[in-house]
This record gives sequence, C-alpha cells and structure tokens, in this order.
Amino acid sequence: MSRLRSRATGIGRVALEALPTRTRDLVGRAGFWLAHECDQVPTEPPSPVPRSALLPDRPLPLPTGTTEEELRRRFATWSIDGEPEGHMNAYVGDSFGRFVHTFGLVADLSGTCLELGANPYFTTHLIERYSALELSHANYFGNDDQSVLQRLSYRDGDRQMTEDIRSTLFNIEDDEFPYPDSSFDVVLFCEIIEHLLMDPMRVLRKIRRVLRPDGVLVVTTPNVARLNNMLRIAGGHNIYDPYSGYGPYGRHNREYTMTDLHVLLRFAGFDIDATFAADSHDEPYESDPMYPALAPHLVGRGDALGQYLFVRARVARPAREGLPDLLYRSYPPGTVVPTVEAP
Repeated sequence: MSRLRSRATGIGRVALEALPTRTRDLVGRAGFWLAHECDQVPTEPPSPVPRSALLPDRPLPLPTGTTEEELRRRFATWSIDGEPEGHMNAYVGDSFGRFVHTFGLVADLSGTCLELGANPYFTTHLIERYSALELSHANYFGNDDQSVLQRLSYRDGDRQMTEDIRSTLFNIEDDEFPYPDSSFDVVLFCEIIEHLLMDPMRVLRKIRRVLRPDGVLVVTTPNVARLNNMLRIAGGHNIYDPYSGYGPYGRHNREYTMTDLHVLLRFAGFDIDATFAADSHDEPYESDPMYPALAPHLVGRGDALGQYLFVRARVARPAREGLPDLLYRSYPPGTVVPTVEAP
C-alpha cells in the first residue's frame, strides 16, 4: 500500500507541475488541507448506538407478593429427585426472564391448563402458586413409561418445601395426545417447537384438538433473529445448535422468526392475542466487535431482536388443510399450499 501511495504521489506531483502557477498554488493548498483532514487527523467516530435503541426495556410481570430477588433465591435451591442444590443455576440465569414473561401471558387466565414439557417446573411453580389455573403436566423422557412422579424440593425463605409432581409421558410428534377433545382451556407449548424433528403443523393440530372453543395457546421459543445471532453471523460464526449427546431431541433442530410462528398459528386456526420478543438475561452486546458497525442498521426494529419469542393465541376457526409453503417443501403434490389463503 505504501508503494502504491508513493507512486500515486509522484504522478500527482508531475501533473501538478504542468498546471499554471496560480492554479498549481490553489490545488496545492487544497491537497494540503485534504491530507491534513483525511490522513493525518483522526476522524471523530460515530456515536455508539445504545442497547436500549435496539432492545426496548420490557419490565418483568412479576407475580404479586414476591420480588425478583426472592424468586431467584428460591430457584437457586431447586432440586428434583434429590439432585444437588444449585446444579441448575446456569439454566436459571439464562432463562429466568422467560419463566416470568411466560407467567405474565397466563396470569389473568383461569380454568384447566396443560403444560407440555413441564420439567424442570420453574414456570409450573409460578403458575400453580400465583395464578388460578389448574395444571396438568406432560413430559417426554425418551422411554416407554406412561407417567412419572417426581419430587421437587426447594427453600422458600426459612421453609423447606417439597412437592410431588405427576406427569403424563408421551412423544408429542409420534403419539396421540392421551386426552379427549376439548379437555383444556389453556395449553402451554413452551421451548418445545424448536426441538421438533418433523412436522410442527401436526403437533399444532393435536394441541388444537384438546383445546376448548376459544381456548388459549401460549408458545415460546428462541428467536432465530435475536441480536446475538445477528452479531454472530456478521462476524462469520455459525448460529446452528451443536449436536447433542441427548440425541436428536437434545438440540434445537429449527429455530423460528415471529413471522414463522404467526403463519403456523393462523394456519392451524388460531388468532393472535399478544406477541412480543424479549431478552431473558443480560448480554454484553456492546462488547461484540461487530456491534458498532451492525447496530446502526438494526435501529427501529422494535423488540424483534429479543432472545425469545412469546405468543398468546386463541382458537378461532378450523385448521387449514395441507402444509404452508413458507415452511414446507418436497411433499406429495397438493400437500404444500400457499401460506396466504386466496381471497
């Protein structure tokens, strides 16, 4: 680069000497000013974009009668079937905000509620203690058992608490839900859809079957368009989940955008009641080397960059036939249909 610059300077000097004296003088002074301003004096960097301009603050809808500090202390003592206290602290640190935001979506509801994927029971605890919902629990642990009884222990202030939680066990992709039609007022489908291997529409149709007319479905899932992923892609890093020692369900097989969720839910016969994206834990975005360059291009996206997506939807109509072309391909002719219905 220095050799090219020297050559360009030499060519420029020859051209300058060929000009009339007064013109040469003006050009010389302009060149000096440009060199001084552009090469020798550092330019003022643009003002950094604050995190709040990309991710508006969304207060946690904490249950009445408790505080964030009290809940965090309680969750730090969590033990299931004798596991040591504190072994889930990293998980709680990552997901605490998600638990509370999920609670906030059902805090005003009552009736029967099916919680799919209830273990490890943090959201369960918030709903059972601080809402009017009557919970049924479902899990899948990769075996042929029909149900399981797990003992949850934790400290609530000075009191040692113990609860026995029974869950029905089934694979929501392969098995039929073991409940009659219209069994529940609410279904929680939280942090599961990203683990599915085959057909989320089939699962949503099963969920819709067990919901009563006007029943409520709550979906939460990691946001594939979250700010951290944007920064990783800009830096040349992969955003896909690693392979898991827990098998194919132990990883995120497909993450979603908010548009994806809306398409799936409307296709399955739901109307959207509430929707937002939010962070669940603090992340030092500004320290990422890609942040200064990328952040100005992301201003104005509202809360679409949050770590998790939250949707509350309501049964409104029969599910459409087929599969939406936004998310499906390579099925038999006539199976995949346009995402938007013809007028």
